[in-house]
Amino acid sequence: MPDEPDHPCANTRAIVLAAGMGKRMKSKRPKVLHHLAGRPLIDYCITAAERATGRAPIVIIGHQADDVRAEIGERVIFAHQDQPLGTGHALMQAEAHAASAAQVLVTHGDVPLLRPETLRQLVALRERHGAAITMLTVIADDPRGFGRVIRDAQGERVRAIVEEVACAPAQLAIRELNVGAYCFDGAWVWDALKRIRPNPQKGEYFLTDLIEIAVADGREVRALTAEDRDECIGINTRIDLADAERALRRRINRQHMLNGVTIVDPETTYVEVSVEIGADTVILPNTHLIGRTRIGSDCRIGPNSYIVESYVGDRVQIVQSMIEHSRVEDDVHVGPFAHLRPGAHIGAGAHIGNFAEIKNSTLGAGSHMGHFSYLGDASVGEHVNIGAGTITCNFDGVKKHRTVIGDHAFIGSDTMLVAPVTVGKRARTGAGAVVTKDVPDATLAVGIPARAIRKLGDPPA
Repeated sequence: MPDEPDHPCANTRAIVLAAGMGKRMKSKRPKVLHHLAGRPLIDYCITAAERATGRAPIVIIGHQADDVRAEIGERVIFAHQDQPLGTGHALMQAEAHAASAAQVLVTHGDVPLLRPETLRQLVALRERHGAAITMLTVIADDPRGFGRVIRDAQGERVRAIVEEVACAPAQLAIRELNVGAYCFDGAWVWDALKRIRPNPQKGEYFLTDLIEIAVADGREVRALTAEDRDECIGINTRIDLADAERALRRRINRQHMLNGVTIVDPETTYVEVSVEIGADTVILPNTHLIGRTRIGSDCRIGPNSYIVESYVGDRVQIVQSMIEHSRVEDDVHVGPFAHLRPGAHIGAGAHIGNFAEIKNSTLGAGSHMGHFSYLGDASVGEHVNIGAGTITCNFDGVKKHRTVIGDHAFIGSDTMLVAPVTVGKRARTGAGAVVTKDVPDATLAVGIPARAIRKLGDPPA
């Protein structure tokens, strides 16, 4: 994003640490690329940093750097940590890009639920006290591997952070935890980093050692205690990932409900972060809304429906059905047990019944496809009736071919339409017809193979 010079934190440079291996995930994929509600963990961290400071953050990459770089793209400034020598060493790699910043905001790429508002509070706290460091903490019974916060006797200032691996038994009982988000005095931090000594056990340079360095320098270290524990969930294992998914789902569903959407059972409703839902829509249990899906107003979706990367208009009902990469216009009824596959476009007021499947096809406005039918590579006009058991035979074993059905046509039950073939406007096929040749407008075709027997409107023979 372009820099915003008038942003309240414009003098702050954000840095996201994303170079770690994430061994406890037990995955060949970098930890920061695991998905949460449809987006990689690192994407949430970058977005929060962007919004907090009004400028593109610096992202420190290392393990599988090419994969992380490819996923993020050009929206950030990259710095590389060649050796995995700890968080302090990782931050050192950003000095060339951030040395002139008045303040340095640091977050981790595996703490995805931090809000921009919280990060801005961290910056404001440092400015207010002129502290060397402000840091985010949380009071929690489950430490999730976070370091313990050691305060002075009065409990106002932080004196040290002890990483969990280095904690004495009494320190392990401390409930105030270091979340791993900091704001540093930019004029102090780069020299202070050079004074960190490697940890004797691991040989790594811990960023948390800056706390004791600041205290030794006679500088203040202040803590901001997070009110929302969910915001501070750090991802080390797949269990943590599932916990964060639940927390984010609650956040997403809550916002939709505040915006006028009825979610009957939020605990069984799965809405990804990029989904849009209009007011007065009702989402029933066990519904999944995935990707860049847009649901209009006054709809009723579910139960047991799965909608992926699709557009759904206003006043649409979708019952126990799957919709993928499709477009559904206003006032449509779908299901139960229907499947719209990629490329389906359903016109306004159309009806699709149970066990109907549509792929790469258009079903015109007001058309009716009751049940047990398949449309593939077809263009169906308006106010067409597709009888039960109708199939477009679109694949000849080598190529796909299209079927065209004109407005106001009536396709009888169990009709086989062997593409390429056209059925004209107001034409009809008899039950069980196998249509291998075009049917002219306003013509009745019956039989195997189907043949035209009369023009509709003519007196019967």
